[in-house]
Amino acid sequence: MPILGAMDTPLERLTEALADRYAIERELGAGGMATVYLAHDLKHDRKVAVKVLRPELAAVIGAERFLNEIKVTANLQHPHILPLHDSGEADSFLFYVMPYVEGESLREKMDREKQLSIEEGVQITRSVASALDYAHRQGVIHRDIKPENVLLHDGQPLVADFGIALAVSHAGGTRLTETGLSIGTPYYMSPEQAMGDRELDARSDVYSLGAMLYEMLTGDPPYTGSTAQAIVAKVITEKPASVTAARDTVPTHVAAAIMKSLAKLPADRFATAADLGDALGDTSFRTIARAPEPAAAEVVKRSRLVPALTLTTVASLILAALGWMRGPTHGTGVSRFVMNLPQSARLIASDNPRMAMSPDGSRLVYVGWTGERSEPLRLFVRHLDQLDPVEIAGTENASAPFFSPDGEWIGFFVRRSLRKVPVQGGASITLTETAAPGFRGGAWLTDGTIAYTDGDWGLSRVSEAGGIPEVVVEAADDGVGEIYLPQPVPDRPAVVAHRCIDPACDAFEIVAIDVESKEVKSLLPGVPNAWVSPTGHLLHANTEGALFAQPFDLKALELTGSPVPVLEGLRVQNGTVSSITLSDNGTLAVLEGASEIESQLVLVERDGTERPLTRQLRDYVDPRFSPDGRQLVVEVHDDVGNGHLWIYDVASETLSRLTYEGHDGRQRWSPDGRTIAFSSSSAGGWKGFTVPADGSAPPTLAIDVEDYFVRSKTWTADSRTVVFHSEADGEIGFALYRWDVGGGSPPERIVQSAAREWTPALSRDGAWLAYGSDESGTPEIYVRKYPDAAGRYAVSIGGGREPLWGSGNELFYRGVDGFYVARLEFEPNFRVLSRERLFDDSPYAARIRSVGYDVHPDGERFVFVKAEEPFTSPTIVLNWFEELDTLIGR
Repeated sequence: MPILGAMDTPLERLTEALADRYAIERELGAGGMATVYLAHDLKHDRKVAVKVLRPELAAVIGAERFLNEIKVTANLQHPHILPLHDSGEADSFLFYVMPYVEGESLREKMDREKQLSIEEGVQITRSVASALDYAHRQGVIHRDIKPENVLLHDGQPLVADFGIALAVSHAGGTRLTETGLSIGTPYYMSPEQAMGDRELDARSDVYSLGAMLYEMLTGDPPYTGSTAQAIVAKVITEKPASVTAARDTVPTHVAAAIMKSLAKLPADRFATAADLGDALGDTSFRTIARAPEPAAAEVVKRSRLVPALTLTTVASLILAALGWMRGPTHGTGVSRFVMNLPQSARLIASDNPRMAMSPDGSRLVYVGWTGERSEPLRLFVRHLDQLDPVEIAGTENASAPFFSPDGEWIGFFVRRSLRKVPVQGGASITLTETAAPGFRGGAWLTDGTIAYTDGDWGLSRVSEAGGIPEVVVEAADDGVGEIYLPQPVPDRPAVVAHRCIDPACDAFEIVAIDVESKEVKSLLPGVPNAWVSPTGHLLHANTEGALFAQPFDLKALELTGSPVPVLEGLRVQNGTVSSITLSDNGTLAVLEGASEIESQLVLVERDGTERPLTRQLRDYVDPRFSPDGRQLVVEVHDDVGNGHLWIYDVASETLSRLTYEGHDGRQRWSPDGRTIAFSSSSAGGWKGFTVPADGSAPPTLAIDVEDYFVRSKTWTADSRTVVFHSEADGEIGFALYRWDVGGGSPPERIVQSAAREWTPALSRDGAWLAYGSDESGTPEIYVRKYPDAAGRYAVSIGGGREPLWGSGNELFYRGVDGFYVARLEFEPNFRVLSRERLFDDSPYAARIRSVGYDVHPDGERFVFVKAEEPFTSPTIVLNWFEELDTLIGR
């Protein structure tokens, strides 16, 4: 979908704004407060690290206040403090500049080594303590001591971002909470910092440094938990286990110094960082013997932070103060918080509707993932007055959830079926099925029917009790009129929806559809998504992540006024803002943050050693080596979400574009390296195309068979036949087919099975076919002979996907806990000789119905896509209608 108003990316703007002083080279990383770029200092001819505050944080702080506060850090001069070179404002960016340190952070070292030697851990801590003591004597408290902020250069630690957290806190004041940020990291926060006390002293940094040494020696921080709130609650209420319980070789004086640093009350800790450093060097140091510890509740009761409160009340107040927990009792006044979700129930961010708020605003249902590779996506429900989400049984492979008007049922889609499940738990009920996988959202109407995008991408409706569906709006065969994301209109049988007005859906509009009369009214051309508010407004978003409210007559289904901007900074994926949901009483849930995925291609050796191939960060998908290994063809998503094929030259590190139309992907080289087969939506549906690898001719439509959605594919050695899997074939989906290029005959199904098969991969001699299947109930890797598809041999155990052949008898695949190679024997009988886990592949983008990596022709190296996981946390806004009234001037 096209961008409505083109604009430069933030990196392009920053590069231009700093061009007279610094040449930005590439991004080094991003944290909670800033994004870090490697740059060249033009004046002094040196490498530097330019740190740019997050835009929402910069907006809250303001340039003048931030720059005034940060001046104090420029005067810190100490051997173990990374100095501040420069700071300023440029094109609304707030930035500061520090030396670029060749080396690694303490976090990287700890991740690699898990536990440091006692001598090294103590030496690093004493060096950092000396830096802290110096800064404390200058009146500066760090507030964010953690392994990520300690850089190691020639074996010596350097404390980075010194005073930045203080500057942010002072400059931002109480408005800092509006950004959803907190200063500090839960694992290393002192109890008083976790409680939100802004008047911190040196003893808070001492606590953080003690927690860091604890982790260096044991491999874990003093307190762990599945969520930030769980960690903070332990920081406040529990006593950490002795460091010697995890590592009995830790000297007594070191263990005693750590425990004194981690005391709940600041008065019980070392008064200065220098005292901590001295204790670590004093083998005679011991803490003073005292009476047995009182219960945790009594410790908290005596604390100056929260006198006379019970343990439960304390924990609740802590979490509420941090914005990590809110109850459903909304009261009055607008409030915001980020709903942090545990690793075992993560929300998947995508361009499909992934979450829905109940009509009464008490709970959120969303599509999530347990984190286990063999586990499919499913639905979770999170009550706003509870900390942990609950999995909804029987919703495996669910998508696009929505609530019934009374909030008692959840509607959702699984492959070809529309289903519902009780909110309180119970078996799911199938309401209707379709012959093709075309569901793109549903709306539960107050007349007892559900309007949904059907398998032909028109709009149908069915009774909430199930039955024969009724077609409301048909889409043309060429794709014109396709309906997406229907949203209910309150108190009447009608929806608003996205409708395509050309075959490629490059042109689109928002329409209102009366389900009874089947009348379609055009509302907003060129707008991708819209939602209806019971206040009488149409909410619609543009492709830059801004949300507008426009007066809307709920009965006449007509716009009656001009749009007013009401929110910005929403998450954009594939050119749309799709994850917005609103309750009847004004509880709003949105996804915010980075709009586009940034990733890089990395080359990984068998031992897991990696090096980057690409310097430019883009949204890369499914890289494929050419037969000679000199080039890669890779799908690159542009700023509106469409994927196009690019050729990457390994030697010159350059990218050149190969295709321009539709959404192109699932690419494969022919064995002779001259042709690339790929799938594209440019001809409607997902058809198969071929294109010369050198770009000398445009793509040619190769596989154009009705009801076939051509997906992952592989070539035979003579470059004449393509084996692919299709997502549609009557009642059976994800089946394997063989098609002779240019032969004129339709594809032939080659595996006759009731199970689903995908990701076919032919061995290099063309004699064996590997593929994924769910016939056992879990995705596994199987092998058959080719071309007769005789035999069926299981290769993986406990889950496997994304198979690719190496040289000889090796088959690679992604298992449940890492990247595997299976060594096979074919004669006289097929058998698996061994399965070896090569390395942890969790940092690399995973695919389910295609293969997201490739094997180098030498069989010894692999190319992966390294990107952030597409998980996110929703922002919840309570009583948002009050804010809406203010913004629209009521």
